[in-house]
Amino acid sequence: MPTADIAEQIKQQMGDKWLPHIYTQRVLRLRTRPYKFAKPVPTARIAIQHTLLGIELKVGRQRLLCPDLATARYLSVFARAGCPEVAIPYDITKISHLADELESSWYRMLLLVDQYAQKQTDQFAARLRRLLFANIRDELQAAHRVRGDD
Repeated sequence: MPTADIAEQIKQQMGDKWLPHIYTQRVLRLRTRPYKFAKPVPTARIAIQHTLLGIELKVGRQRLLCPDLATARYLSVFARAGCPEVAIPYDITKISHLADELESSWYRMLLLVDQYAQKQTDQFAARLRRLLFANIRDELQAAHRVRGDD
């Protein structure tokens, strides 16, 4: 079965838990502020670090200072997908719950990739992940265009 077909099956299986769906239905309906990543790299190593100065999100070699752990978790999901920009809710009380949902969606998608690629090669699994990440980026950018964030 072609990779694109499997990616579409994963998207359909996730339904309302598909990351771009959560983002458009839950995040973009709130009052938000834009956040742009300097150099989005989907293959960059992502880490949340607790330093003496606070919380940092490390994306590859780039270090981003975050006001709290919830914001770092929220941004890390989009950094993993290589998104160039994202909207962050102004209401900080909403960020933690949204980060939970987005992380759950992300890891569920990866589990489904592992399930579908179980009898395939590692290259097939990597290709499927890259295709899903590209789909996520495309859908989020389309949502920003529709909203008029460009």
